Amino acid sequence: MNEEEKIKEIINKLRPYLIGDGGDIEFIKYENNIVYIKMLGACAGCALIDYTLKDGIEIAIKEEVPGVKEVINVS
Repeated sequence: MNEEEKIKEIINKLRPYLIGDGGDIEFIKYENNIVYIKMLGACAGCALIDYTLKDGIEIAIKEEVPGVKEVINVS
């Protein structure tokens, strides 16, 4: 399994938690060790999006794919 496939797998594991709060996440691309995602639904307008992104999603991905430098939300 390559890095991009592993990232997509992690995102799919996190997705039910976001859906449970009225949001969702979409994988856009993995380029130059940066993961680009799009937060959807309630997550897109949530005041806590930065915490969800950096303290949740980014940490989960970096633990499994050490080559990832950052996760960026494309709005």
